[in-house]
Amino acid sequence: MSDHVEVEESGPDRRSVMKAAALVVVPVAGVGAVAACSSSSSSSSSGGSSSGNGNGTVAVPSSSVPVGGGYIDKSNNVVVTQPQAGVFKAFTAVCTHQGCTVGGVTNNRIVCPCHGSVFSAQDGSVLNGPAASPLAAMTAKVNGANVDVTGSSS
Repeated sequence: MSDHVEVEESGPDRRSVMKAAALVVVPVAGVGAVAACSSSSSSSSSGGSSSGNGNGTVAVPSSSVPVGGGYIDKSNNVVVTQPQAGVFKAFTAVCTHQGCTVGGVTNNRIVCPCHGSVFSAQDGSVLNGPAASPLAAMTAKVNGANVDVTGSSS
């Protein structure tokens, strides 16, 4: 007869711990819930900066939005365009095809770098697919030297 006794350990095994750790999500300030396919900076064609004020409004310097172009705030998923001098429009910056962030605005066209969808800077409508739905419109209101954008950006 052997004096060897096997002791069963209690608690989870290493594999169970690793699986559970993979499911833990740690929120990080300033990181949005929507993944973007593009990795370029938050502005499109002309520097500038924008800021959210905590009440759902994103302030974009109007000087950062060229006529016929736009400004993309990737951290807030917003694109602001100026299709005509003094006329500002705003849309979600999330492409309706597969959720990539649009990458630029030139010649009154908002372009998604992932699959080539092109949207109108005037109304967000699809000019060239594969996207089939327009970009969601947001409210753009000139407020001093800024364009305040409100509305849903997701």
